[in-house]
Amino acid sequence: MKQGMKITINKGLILDMHHTTKLSVNINKIATLRNSRGGNNPDVLKVARDIERFGADGITVHPRPDERHIRYADVREIKKIINTEFNIEGNCREQKFIDLVLETRPQQVTLVPDDLGQITSDHGWNTIQHQDYLKEMIALFQRSGIRVSIFVDPVIEMVEGAARAGTNRIELYTEAYAKNYHTNREKAIAPYIAAAAKAKELRLGINAGHDLDMHNLGYFKEQIPHVDEVSIGHALICDALYLGLENVIQLYKRQL
Repeated sequence: MKQGMKITINKGLILDMHHTTKLSVNINKIATLRNSRGGNNPDVLKVARDIERFGADGITVHPRPDERHIRYADVREIKKIINTEFNIEGNCREQKFIDLVLETRPQQVTLVPDDLGQITSDHGWNTIQHQDYLKEMIALFQRSGIRVSIFVDPVIEMVEGAARAGTNRIELYTEAYAKNYHTNREKAIAPYIAAAAKAKELRLGINAGHDLDMHNLGYFKEQIPHVDEVSIGHALICDALYLGLENVIQLYKRQL
């Protein structure tokens, strides 16, 4: 063991406490604010560049068919100007989304089982029921050199199904954790620890997202040190209204 290396034992696993967890900032809410008045204030492209400059490890966008926040044109322009990792989330049942991802070739695509008109993502894939479909979609993006992550609930069978589908990573849907964190954080995190342990056993990368914030993020990272990336938008942008965007990005990174 190298000098200075720290490890912890968690649920029977030996985990490297120096594992780097990346912060990807979802900028959908910036686009929502712009769209509410028309014009280009705030400038989504400038914000993307500034978030990169302020130390974020990636930019996440989630274009929807009605373009109520991030527009398809935004995605194309953002890809041209940022150097950090670009993650495009969306519903691969939409051909327009598939075409956009294959055109822009982000470093990562995150497949989310949204319904049309859905306000925000609220469940993970049933990786058993949709096994064949997911295999097809995952392979399609991987052939273009794009890393694939799929949105899953913290259920062992769904993680196993994700591995059989051939995905590179899973993204743990963390709304249940966030909702129950202040009531009983040990109980809230337990299924995520189990799901993450199974993912690690199956050699899947692990992302996480939805309702993570400055209050619950540190504990999540403490309990699951080997998480590769968190994607945070709504809470981070809300905090930035009071604390400033540059400051908030650094505060979130400290939690990781």
